[in-house]
Amino acid sequence: MSSIGGITGMAGSMGRHPTPGQTDGGGVPSAAGGLAAEVVPILDFGSQTAQLIARRVREAGVYSVLVSPKITPAELAKMNLKGIILSGGPSSVYDDGAPTCDPGIFDLGVPVLGICYGMQLAAHLLGGRVDRADHREFGRAMLTVEPSRDVKGSLLVGIPERTTVWMSHGDQVVDTGGMFEALASTPTCPLAAVRGTMKDAAGRPRQFHGVQFHPEVTHTPHGTDVLRNFLYGICRCEGTWRMSEFAPLAAKRLREAIGNAQVICGLSGGVDSAVTAALLHKAIGEQLHCVFVDTGLLRKGERTLVETTFRDHFKINLRVVDAEREFLGDLDGITDPQEKRRRIGHRFIDVFKTAAKSIPGATCLAQGTLYPDVIESGQGHAGTAAGIKLHHNVGGLPADLGFTLVEPLRDLFKDEVRTLGSVLGLPDQLVWRHPFPGPGLAVRVLGDVTREKLEILRACDEIVLEEIVAANLYRSTSQVFAVLLPVRSVGVMGDGRTYDNVVAVRAVETQDFMTADWSRIPYEVLAQMSNRIINEVRGVNRVVYDISSKPPATIEWE
Repeated sequence: MSSIGGITGMAGSMGRHPTPGQTDGGGVPSAAGGLAAEVVPILDFGSQTAQLIARRVREAGVYSVLVSPKITPAELAKMNLKGIILSGGPSSVYDDGAPTCDPGIFDLGVPVLGICYGMQLAAHLLGGRVDRADHREFGRAMLTVEPSRDVKGSLLVGIPERTTVWMSHGDQVVDTGGMFEALASTPTCPLAAVRGTMKDAAGRPRQFHGVQFHPEVTHTPHGTDVLRNFLYGICRCEGTWRMSEFAPLAAKRLREAIGNAQVICGLSGGVDSAVTAALLHKAIGEQLHCVFVDTGLLRKGERTLVETTFRDHFKINLRVVDAEREFLGDLDGITDPQEKRRRIGHRFIDVFKTAAKSIPGATCLAQGTLYPDVIESGQGHAGTAAGIKLHHNVGGLPADLGFTLVEPLRDLFKDEVRTLGSVLGLPDQLVWRHPFPGPGLAVRVLGDVTREKLEILRACDEIVLEEIVAANLYRSTSQVFAVLLPVRSVGVMGDGRTYDNVVAVRAVETQDFMTADWSRIPYEVLAQMSNRIINEVRGVNRVVYDISSKPPATIEWE
């Protein structure tokens, strides 16, 4: 299985090593030179927040892309390089197989920022010492700027002398070997922020800056200021990057990578596949063939909506495949969530292979994979991200796929995808539609999946969305849906005993879908949902509301 993944970042492979089960995209250039006037790459050491760093940098107006730690200094030098960031990660620098990088990156003549593990690794590579900390720090800590230090030209310009930061580490730098000077500390971490004082092989000052805390997360109130100090005060960036630049540059990259191949794009009706299709249509026009698969796992009225919307809006050939019998057959008696996703992924490929036979030259399969899908599936650039769940389109695909995967949104968060959709001219009802999981209602019917259960869930889900829209809460919530639980409860209806299904309502608010908080839906709205579901949907006698945040829970129940 080959891949043209990561074209989102206009990086193509961009020096990034393929994820497990993939090979290099071949025709995709390996460097970002010329694609943006300013580039700050991030070496991803397996951090769950590595992409969040990239997002913060992009929000500040500077183009950023995640790359493998194995990228060479020569590959980095081909970019319009302004600086380099070393991400955090779950490893210790002394672990067997711990991710590392070429020390030559410190001699490229551009500033380097190390965050958490990135700072530790830099110290380790340059002759300092990293040890297990006497006191591990997980959570908020009080950072104190050293009063004797002149912070001019550092990460801490304009930062209060005492401020809250977010820590998540067990190791820390204990000896700088004279390479760094301490700028700030916490009660248990004397070297919480440092500035390099060493020189490279050519006698130039090595512009290294490090923080043990995580400036990319919202729990560090002045974290954005720290990153902006690095970008503008240290790297001297001009801030020319805008998402409006993304569409034409990404389309150009797609044209170069795809060439004359015909591309099949799976449409689901959601924003991810819609933006994927719109971007591909902009790039390759009539070479794009959209396929909508009726899996039998869709929301009520989904097929009609997709057929009407995409044929009218995109003006492209849309093929509809009715595969409900096949999908439900694959899921018969299956209760394990990972196995559900795996079987759905494999069936999707079988369906697309069949569809491809009627499209001469169809060698590419496009998917609306987003970065949260990638990282939750344990497929980060370092190959060390913890796997949370298997996404049917990430890791659930067979090795003998037979298509080159095209994943133009692979490095973007949901909010960036919506912005891109608006830039591409998609209507608001598509851009702002709540996401729907690729495996559909199969992962919202907990346990085994049957037609009867799906019909119950569709009816409940429709009521939930109707009430959210009626209460004018659709745009202020990020995802709202119903879940059919694998339990029954006793109830009383019409003076009689019932023993029926329980439905959970899930509503969350989030910017990036990597973290999410449960929505504080007004009681009267929840009451209306519950009353309607119990009265209108035969087979349900109890409704509960999910008040779990992500983490520790995920947004979907399976």
